[in-house]
Amino acid sequence: MLLPGAGAALTLDLPVACTLGESCYIQHYLDRDPGPGIVDYGCGSATYAGHDGTDFALPTRAAMATGVAVLAAAPGRVRAVRDGEADGALLSGESVAGKECGNGVVIDHAEGYQTQYCHLKRGSVAVKPGEQIAAGARLGLIGLSGAAEFPHLHLTVRKDGHEIDPFHPGAAPSCDTAPADGLWRAPLPYVGGGLLQAGLAAAPPDFDAVKAGLAAPATLPANAPLLLWAYGYESRAGDLLTLRITGPGGFVFDHQTRLEKPQALFYRYGGKRAPAGGLAPGPYSAEVVLTREGREIGRRQLGVEISR
Repeated sequence: MLLPGAGAALTLDLPVACTLGESCYIQHYLDRDPGPGIVDYGCGSATYAGHDGTDFALPTRAAMATGVAVLAAAPGRVRAVRDGEADGALLSGESVAGKECGNGVVIDHAEGYQTQYCHLKRGSVAVKPGEQIAAGARLGLIGLSGAAEFPHLHLTVRKDGHEIDPFHPGAAPSCDTAPADGLWRAPLPYVGGGLLQAGLAAAPPDFDAVKAGLAAPATLPANAPLLLWAYGYESRAGDLLTLRITGPGGFVFDHQTRLEKPQALFYRYGGKRAPAGGLAPGPYSAEVVLTREGREIGRRQLGVEISR
């Protein structure tokens, strides 16, 4: 439900203890299309049909393991909590029917507003029903419980029992002007896709290993292929992914791939086989660039040492 003027009585702080665009990102926004189509408040496709909240995601399960706090977005009274649901249950094929939110917290605020925090890490819920809490109070940790396929906090905001969009709670957005009635104390920029990680390797990494979190190697062997991989989110058909590696002895790998379809999470790689006698030893530099409609939306730079 979209409520004109709904933002007047509630101000939200960032509900996660991370830095957007660096250690965390927004995977999905609320779906504003009332029919079978999808559209986020930025007139993009970073959502899915019927999605009723905002997903603040971590790039890997390794990041989740470090413990990233979920915070109360506004002061209020805790209405309900759930804990004890396993992380990764959906990925393991278990049923989460009736417990799609997983471990979570619901907070009532003034003027009929409510916030709900889903997919918290098992055993991390730190508040109890009836507790009065301040904005910024720790509620738990980002997890992978309930109907979650990647570690994230799903935040739903309601007014009088109806879901509203914290980025633009009023009428349908115009693609010509930026919304000015968001609920966030510090406005959050719209980002409808980007890069999460990139790496150099001697063999193509498994996608599950990429999502789990791969450590960057300090060195790679000279007698193996040199590959560059890229991991990103919310691709659109037509996005251009550029992979570049340069190194000693005139080594150059420069390849562009036009992404063919929207993907919530995507992974691509490319590179060169080692020549006869092996790669020249020394430092190699790599760069990944993601471009959409001529505008750069992601860049990662990295390097590795090739040793004999």
